[in-house]
Amino acid sequence: MSGGIEFDWDQKDTRHLAKHQVTRAEFEQVMNGDPMDLEYQVADDEERYRSLGVTNEGRIVTAVWTIRNGKVRAVTAFDAPLADRKVFLERP
Repeated sequence: MSGGIEFDWDQKDTRHLAKHQVTRAEFEQVMNGDPMDLEYQVADDEERYRSLGVTNEGRIVTAVWTIRNGKVRAVTAFDAPLADRKVFLERP
């Protein structure tokens, strides 16, 4: 458990994040910080959320995640697009 949130990881999740040059640690930093929730949808019969947050190094990342068995599970994560970064930086 990290920062109060329990995460559910497997090798597939880690490999998928690595394709976008995001580490597990960065994903957890985003989720444990003060992420801004952007979107909710149902995909493949699963609730998925899209949030924006910042890593310890100041990288603004979009995190797509779900809850499985009471734990946060990464779907994907990537550098936030410019429009989302602007929204995140201009929030009150």
